[in-house]
Amino acid sequence: MAKRVSDDRRVESTTPRIQSVERSLEIIEELKRQDGAGVSELASAIGVSKGTAHKHLVTLLEHDYVRKDDGSYHIGPQFLDVGGYALHQFRGISHIEPKIRELAELTGETVQFSTESRGRSIVLKREVGTQGVCSRARLGKRFYMHQIAGGKAVLANVPERRVREIIDRHGLPAATESTITNESRLFDELEAIRSRGYAFNRDESTDGLHAVGVPLTGPDGNVLGAFAVAGPSHRMRGEWFEDEIPDFMQSAVNELELNLTYS
Repeated sequence: MAKRVSDDRRVESTTPRIQSVERSLEIIEELKRQDGAGVSELASAIGVSKGTAHKHLVTLLEHDYVRKDDGSYHIGPQFLDVGGYALHQFRGISHIEPKIRELAELTGETVQFSTESRGRSIVLKREVGTQGVCSRARLGKRFYMHQIAGGKAVLANVPERRVREIIDRHGLPAATESTITNESRLFDELEAIRSRGYAFNRDESTDGLHAVGVPLTGPDGNVLGAFAVAGPSHRMRGEWFEDEIPDFMQSAVNELELNLTYS
């Protein structure tokens, strides 16, 4: 089997890297992709010998970064500690969390906050309202920015050269038939988002799912990320979707931006 290479780990420079660390990271990514695997499966997937794969797994196991159940290896609990630490390093997260809960209670839908990293949107926080539906989103989940409301809200508020860098790196892959895959059309959409102050996602990431995205700007004027309220298309429509939810979100974000400025 050909070795898999994640888009997020595409080489950006000629700086030498440590091959053994690369191997361990490939194993971790493959364990996540397969939701657990044995030594032979991992060795085949990343293109190394069983002995090499086993050595890396034993080392990761010793440090609790993987766990072993009945001969199958899985992501270990040490990542919970690392992930929690990384999350609370994010600027303003203690102010963002209550706003997510507030919006979930107000709309009854699923609310999340995401930020951009290496050209992808990463979900940092998520809250499900009383009517909230299940979706692909979860803490740490990465999305192509042009496919989701929060990602487009961020893209609309960064320099054009940065948007082009992201397109060059990741392209404009489709998640559904409604996903924007044309560069010119995307830039037109980003201009419209800047004009009205919020983004829409109509079946662009998941069929039957609509969302509104509103950017969050820091005291320095740079965009920190975006809030998104998502729900089924039969509820997320008309004035509720196009006017009322965006108004709720913008009011919450404006208040949050003031808190971030003066806290």
